Amino acid sequence: MAESFEVDRNDMFWLDDMPSVLMAAHELKSPLSLIRQLGFSLEDETMSHTDRRKAIERIILTSERSLRLTSDLTRTARLDDALFNMEPLSPDQICQQVASDMSPLSQAYGLDVYFRRRRSLPLVVANRDLLIRIVTNFVDNAIHYADKSQKIELDAKLIGREQMVRLSVRDFGPGVSKKALRKMFERSSDQTNLPTRPLSSGLGLYIVSSFAQAMNGRVGAVRHRDGVSFYVDVQASSQLSLL
Repeated sequence: MAESFEVDRNDMFWLDDMPSVLMAAHELKSPLSLIRQLGFSLEDETMSHTDRRKAIERIILTSERSLRLTSDLTRTARLDDALFNMEPLSPDQICQQVASDMSPLSQAYGLDVYFRRRRSLPLVVANRDLLIRIVTNFVDNAIHYADKSQKIELDAKLIGREQMVRLSVRDFGPGVSKKALRKMFERSSDQTNLPTRPLSSGLGLYIVSSFAQAMNGRVGAVRHRDGVSFYVDVQASSQLSLL
């Protein structure tokens, strides 16, 4: 049975006590190590042209992922002082854009990103850039944990009578225990046993929850037997969708 968890950025005070430099270093260590390894492999004169092109492509994609993280960290530092334009947006278009933007990276890992489109979905009131960054972060995370024989599923749906629209990203990767997932969403000063799956150090979760709160939204996760869905709920617009 699926279980849902929600996060409040203000509850994650343990992240405020952890130096941001150390957090960023933790998140960047793996992609930088991969880039270094791939760089060394390019020195092999026996490498075929096809393998060389694949290595170069992966270096570029991995570099872009690292740049997204540093860009998101910069945005979170400016949230309290910035005013973000809120406008009616199509959740379908947001999901389709993210699926398209992340297609090169997902294909490099042998994964397909699938968007489940629903009819009669209202527009949402949000900041386009922040909402795209949230969903992109979810897809980025899913790519690194999804079962390669499965797919990554984007979904957008209306949530009951709350007049909120939920944009979610599900991976069909390894299951996560109830304890491990709940630990990410509760007040705790224990930094020694943070779950490594999903969103590793918790930095990604902190970033997306910061973006969501800037738009009066909320972030959460649903635990499945085979994988996890991370979602963001944003306010539905009173304007009718033209799609």
